[in-house]
Amino acid sequence: MPKINGNEIRPGNVLEHNGGLWAAVKVDHVKPGKGGAFAQVEMRNLRNGSKLNERFRSADKVERVRLEQRDQQFLYETDGMLVFMDTDTFEQIELPAEILGERRPFLQDGMTIQIEYYDSEALNATLPQKVTCKVVETEPVVKGQTAANSFKPAVLDNGVKVMVPPFVGPDEDIVVNTETMEYAERA
Repeated sequence: MPKINGNEIRPGNVLEHNGGLWAAVKVDHVKPGKGGAFAQVEMRNLRNGSKLNERFRSADKVERVRLEQRDQQFLYETDGMLVFMDTDTFEQIELPAEILGERRPFLQDGMTIQIEYYDSEALNATLPQKVTCKVVETEPVVKGQTAANSFKPAVLDNGVKVMVPPFVGPDEDIVVNTETMEYAERA
C-alpha cells in the first residue's frame, strides 16, 4: 500500500491508522505562529462508525488504502439484511441494512448500487445520486402563493418526507437527490 505524507491527506481518502480503516471526513491545514504546520484530520472508522480527530505533521507517513468498487444489484431484504448480487460473477452477499443509514428507504428492487470492498470485506455502499419516487400525498396549491421559494411538504411512496415546489401534485413521479435528500426535478 502506498504511504503518503500527513499534508497530502484529502477528504474521502481511506487510511490505515492504529490498526483500523478510517475515512477522512474533514481536513484542516493549520499553520500556527510557532512550530510547524500540520493537518487536523477528522476520521470515521469504516467498520464501527466511531470518529477520531488526529493531527498529522507533514513528516508523518500514513498508509493510504485503495478500496475496490463493484456494482451490485439489490435483490431483496431478509431479517434486517440486504441481499446483493454481483452483476459479473452472480455471487450473492448479505450486508446489514444499517450500511445505508438514513438513505435506506431509497433502495429499490433491482437497483444497482456501488459497494466498496477492502480485500473481500464490504465496507461501504453508495446509492445512485438520483432516484425516481412517486409523490403519495401533498398539500393542494394555494392560489396566489407565488413566492419564489415557496415549497410545500410531500410524502413519497417510500415514506420519506421532502419539500417540493407548488406545481408538484399527488401521483407524480419526481427525482430525489439521495445525497441531500431533496427534490431535484420532475421525472
